[in-house]
Amino acid sequence: MRVAVIGAGAMGRNHARIYHDFDAAELVAVVDPDPAAEAVARKYNCKYYPDYEEMLVAERPEAVSVATPTVTHKDIGIRCLRQGVHCLVEKPIASSIAEADTLIAAAAEAGVTLQIGHIERFNPAVVELKRRVEQGELGTVFRLEARRQSPFPPRIQDIGVIMDLAVHDIDIMLHVHGAPISHLYAQASQRLHALQFDLFDGLIRFSDGVVGSLGVNWLTPTKIRQFFALGERGMFKVNYITQELFFYENGTRVDFPDYEDIRRSITEGNVTRIALRNEEPLRKELVAFLESARTNSRPPVTGEDGRRALEVALRFMESAEQNRIVAGVSKAVPAVTGARPERSHRARSTDLSDRARSAR
Repeated sequence: MRVAVIGAGAMGRNHARIYHDFDAAELVAVVDPDPAAEAVARKYNCKYYPDYEEMLVAERPEAVSVATPTVTHKDIGIRCLRQGVHCLVEKPIASSIAEADTLIAAAAEAGVTLQIGHIERFNPAVVELKRRVEQGELGTVFRLEARRQSPFPPRIQDIGVIMDLAVHDIDIMLHVHGAPISHLYAQASQRLHALQFDLFDGLIRFSDGVVGSLGVNWLTPTKIRQFFALGERGMFKVNYITQELFFYENGTRVDFPDYEDIRRSITEGNVTRIALRNEEPLRKELVAFLESARTNSRPPVTGEDGRRALEVALRFMESAEQNRIVAGVSKAVPAVTGARPERSHRARSTDLSDRARSAR
């Protein structure tokens, strides 16, 4: 299958590397307006184009990865999809629900694959966590928790920490626990970044009573990527970076007959490190994308999956800006607009296109 990579930043370069290594793919082009991307094309023995429309006409790829800034996903994706080109669009799917819906509709009309690049779905620890939760090893699930914290990546200009980082764990929460969302609440602020939220804490209340908690920032001087699932039989802990999965088992149940306020509790039990085979999630993601494109089958992360994660992220931004609980999650979330960014710690506008223009 003839493939191309549009966007040769940190993520796009990795897409090019993996496609180049695939026997089932021929990397024909790398596209980026930055002339420095020509070195990426030379490295992987393909052609360089500064303009993706020129590349589509000249190379006629069958599939592309779109690894460009979020505000460009809709225009590039629509152009490719309408030419019958299968698309993997990096997360988040788009800047707004309307844009996401346009991409989903275009893929359906053209009869081609649209897969969204939620890479953590392919992390072996997440795959095994979902399998074990579905098999009932936790019993009733009580709580999900995500910690995704690191220094600021200067390459990110057009979106804030909710859209760039938190959307990963929003998707994993929705993937592991599929219940509808009853309501959510967020606190977010700008502590150091001039244009975007860089600190975020969010709470999700699912319709079945399960609580999801997210702590995400660009301010922590070390990289933390962890996910927890707590239930009646114990707790799973995922380390995304090391691809490790631990199970903290409940010990014996302890009754407190002499204390009215403490009926019973549990003690610490065994801790098990579950053996997993480490694999590169991006490689698994691209294999799945090309297989879906080749067989015209449903991709593992659909446009609708990307839309739902985006919808929750936008609702979190709405909650943070308005300092209120947002009830439910509707089928359409309008873009939230507000004042232009200022250098203070209060909430900011979520109009992503405005922010991108400001960044430029």
